Amino acid sequence: MSASVSDVAKTMWDFVYAYDAAYDRAARVCGLSASQACLLKAVSDGPSTMGQLATDLLCDASNVTQLVNRLETKGLVTRRVGHLDRRSKTVHITSAGAMLHREVTEAFSFPHEALGCLTPRQQETLADLLSVISGGSDRDMTRPVQA
Repeated sequence: MSASVSDVAKTMWDFVYAYDAAYDRAARVCGLSASQACLLKAVSDGPSTMGQLATDLLCDASNVTQLVNRLETKGLVTRRVGHLDRRSKTVHITSAGAMLHREVTEAFSFPHEALGCLTPRQQETLADLLSVISGGSDRDMTRPVQA
């Protein structure tokens, strides 16, 4: 019996919900909100402007300001004047922030647990399918993929 699109959509929603809930739990174990953990992740590979963080985190700039304020108070990030545009601020992770980011990453075991029940071939197939449905820039996401 083949699954309907609505069955697949429900299964995807259930997975996304479980993934988000697991990430929230991992962040809370480390004393952060999921949003704070996401911001630390966003600056873990290098500094980012406040505006770019708002874009990357899909939120309003005022939300980023609040998140940065809280993380700065905890000594996990610093805010500096931009090099090219002195009106902009860049957010840098501190060594304490990097350590806490690693702790959140280690506490977030959901992907390994969820994917651990799949064979390597199944994992590869899943990665390929997710890549197709997450859409390339050359594909119209409003039309179904033709088999």
